[in-house]
Amino acid sequence: MQVRNPPDAPQPARCRATTTCPYCGVGCGVAVELEQDQDSVRIVSLSGDVAHPANHGRLCVKGSALAETLSADGRLTMPQVRDGAGVLREVSWETALDLIAARFADLSRTHGGESIAAYLSGQLLTEDYYVANKLFKGFIGTPHLDTNSRLCMASAVVAHKRAFGADAVPCSYEDLERAELVVLVGSNLAWNHPVLFQRLKQARIDNPLLRIVVIDPRVTDSCEIADLYLGLRPGSDARLFNGLLAYMADRGRLDRLYLKAHTQGFDAALKAARREDCSLAAIARDCDVDVERLETFYYWFATQLHVVTLFSQGVNQSTSGTDKGNAIINCHLAGGKLGLPGAGPFSITGQPNAMGGREVGGLANQLAAHMDYETPGARELVGEFWNAPNIPQGPGHKAVELFAAIERGEIQALWIMATNPAVSLPDSTRVRAALAACPLVIVSECMADSDTLAYADVVLPASSWSEKDGTVTNSERCISRQRGLLAPPGEARHDWWQLAEVGKRMGYQAAFGYSGPHAIFREHARLSGFRNVAPRHKAGSKPLAASSIRRLFNIAPLAELDREGYDALRPIQWPVRRGEKGELIGTLRLFEDATFNTPNGRARLVPVTPQLPHQALSDATPLRLNTGRIRDQWHTMTRTARSARLMNHRAEPFVELHPQDAAARGLQDGALAQLAGRDEQGSVRGDYRARVRISHGQRQGEVFIPMHWNDHFASHGRAGALLAGLVDPLSGQPESKHGAVDVMPLPCEWQATLLIAPGVWGGHKDLAGAMAELEGCYWARIPQATLVRCQLAGEGQPDWALWCERHLSVQAGLWAQDVAQGGISAAGFREGRLIWWLKVTAGAARSDRQPNIAWLGECFASDQLSALERRSLLAGRLSGQADVGTMVCACHQVGELTIRQAIQSGDRCVEALGARLACGTRCGSCLPELKRLVEEERSDERTDSLEMA
Repeated sequence: MQVRNPPDAPQPARCRATTTCPYCGVGCGVAVELEQDQDSVRIVSLSGDVAHPANHGRLCVKGSALAETLSADGRLTMPQVRDGAGVLREVSWETALDLIAARFADLSRTHGGESIAAYLSGQLLTEDYYVANKLFKGFIGTPHLDTNSRLCMASAVVAHKRAFGADAVPCSYEDLERAELVVLVGSNLAWNHPVLFQRLKQARIDNPLLRIVVIDPRVTDSCEIADLYLGLRPGSDARLFNGLLAYMADRGRLDRLYLKAHTQGFDAALKAARREDCSLAAIARDCDVDVERLETFYYWFATQLHVVTLFSQGVNQSTSGTDKGNAIINCHLAGGKLGLPGAGPFSITGQPNAMGGREVGGLANQLAAHMDYETPGARELVGEFWNAPNIPQGPGHKAVELFAAIERGEIQALWIMATNPAVSLPDSTRVRAALAACPLVIVSECMADSDTLAYADVVLPASSWSEKDGTVTNSERCISRQRGLLAPPGEARHDWWQLAEVGKRMGYQAAFGYSGPHAIFREHARLSGFRNVAPRHKAGSKPLAASSIRRLFNIAPLAELDREGYDALRPIQWPVRRGEKGELIGTLRLFEDATFNTPNGRARLVPVTPQLPHQALSDATPLRLNTGRIRDQWHTMTRTARSARLMNHRAEPFVELHPQDAAARGLQDGALAQLAGRDEQGSVRGDYRARVRISHGQRQGEVFIPMHWNDHFASHGRAGALLAGLVDPLSGQPESKHGAVDVMPLPCEWQATLLIAPGVWGGHKDLAGAMAELEGCYWARIPQATLVRCQLAGEGQPDWALWCERHLSVQAGLWAQDVAQGGISAAGFREGRLIWWLKVTAGAARSDRQPNIAWLGECFASDQLSALERRSLLAGRLSGQADVGTMVCACHQVGELTIRQAIQSGDRCVEALGARLACGTRCGSCLPELKRLVEEERSDERTDSLEMA
């Protein structure tokens, strides 16, 4: 019922604000309409910001669902401290902060500052990152501050520094639209950066001469727009690009003038490439690609000047990821394909502020303002600017080594902010053991369903998106404001405030007396220009002063912004300078003058020796494991799982494998499987259980699993548990794309779908306990708008009636049992309302006829069901209602079977499907999948016609 305000009551005021999306590194602008009354502010509508240069009004399905993730339910709202009995108890902020400061001070006195560490996140704002880096490295005196960006872009960072002398991404998104050739390497752009994929797709329409190459072991949705696909063997990227370098040299396609005037190291790089046979046949064999396709790619790259190579985690997440990045950069430098419109190597980040964190020193080998420990004078410069007494002498532990140091007892206290290492790090079982043994674990977190909270001694409730206020920097170096629109719930506080308060309690009041995020940003901007001089490599230029350090990152003009100017800041790319009229001017593209940040101003080509993945295959683990993101989820699901429609595209953990690998193991599509690896001693590593998805786009001998699921949403869904903690020796980035596993059927005698009303169970722990009683071997928890869906499987012959009575709060009001088939259908009611619904089928195979979850959701929302609805409950759908299949379009909730039926009835193109079903007409994230379904149906028709002929 809608309650109307009295005629004379003040009407809510509406206003419009802009902010930035908190998901991937594209950094999309978001426009929000707010409604404010005397008591509260709420978001009325949300859309893409048409004025933002990153997205021009587009949003992907995750971005468009942001408002659906903002409920106060499931939020942390009070500080908590674990008592002597091991129970977390709510306390005041004063108590929690005083405890942290006292413990830090005591550890510093007794064990030294290096006994304290921090593990941060690319989801923090730059201001949060800056204060953390200053507190830990400048005043506590520990170098052991690292970030989950180590898992994402660390190899690209090192590759940039080796080649350019700075962690500087030279390109802008505009370059994708101005290129003649765009190469996607190790990037499923369609799923991981959907808005950028849509920009590239439109660029291809606008410029029919633009060619697109996709290089990836899997046939992904990004192949929808590809002119050429190379399904290379995992780990062979460096061999591929070394071969390209030799091809360019052999075919006279080098830019000799550019190489001579602006680079160094070409001869050594080419010599390294030629240590192996560089014939097309040899490279095609080693990369396992068709030789004609290989030659086409090489010819296109060599003969075009305006080439962008966009690379991501498929390149970086390797024990030789840095070398792979440099192999790509070598080819661009050798052809002079850099510093031009539509040209350059383009590392695209996975997190919203991975680059902002690097700007302020968020990695353990960095200081601040793009300085590091290796740069002469950097420690002294940063120490002087901060007036900091305890700058460490050298780099700290990178992420994987950091948790190994905790396990060894070297780290006595760890502060984790905005990340979930108990799930996301490789060898996650060992990580959990390290966290359990650490004497003091502090977790700043906004959501209550983070696995890492189980290991926290102190929990600090943090603000979340729509509440946080500060800046982020996207993949093209564009700084944008993320504005605080709503008040944090309860006692939740901003991360920078938590850090500053601890700093003040440790006696550093002057260094951390910030009045707000604008004051932090201004200090950060001042440091970027402090004794920073522009590159000068012209003949006769004077040497730099000993106290100065040349760095490309410079936003010093932004230090002049007052509070109002900061609040009104529009997106701008660094470096930033003042124009002749005092206007702020960003930098669209780096290295246009071919001057680099190396001592002699020349870019460096780096010799690269290709290496195989370190996680070796064996008889016990014969399959190569690849992990990655899926379209509608983000990281460990603590945020995206709060949106019901985002849970429907891939509702359960899955394993994707080639039909022949599935057949060899007796696995059918939709069946349950179990994955396991082996450690160095031959012991089983990990236990991942998931639905089988058979795909011809998956190379034989390889499998793919998503990285998102955790213990709150699945019984055995942690991908990190299968991966060894092996890292690139230069970057410290883990080898997350090259695991070694075997896959086998998961033994189960029954499967079930259980739907329960919210509040019947407290969460995953109740589900796990109830499943243990059933001899359950698998469960997945799928929150929906009006219910919680649980997919279950197990062994034995449970007494379902007794189990339902014990665990589902009310007895069954409807019950039907198929004695012959071993199936059960049942439902429970309270005062006429549907409280739970259960469907059990015998055997390991999933039932072909799935319940209509959307209709059942309507039943759960209803105060009183009709006689027809009650009769239909046991069937799980109204009579004549069709199964919609797996969800494809999350925006409009259109399923695969519905789409296939529309195609079969005559809608033979994506546009026709959109006109009939509305799928693909909002954010566009599902368009590649729609196109694939159309092509599959056409292929089936052609096959049927041939068979009839």
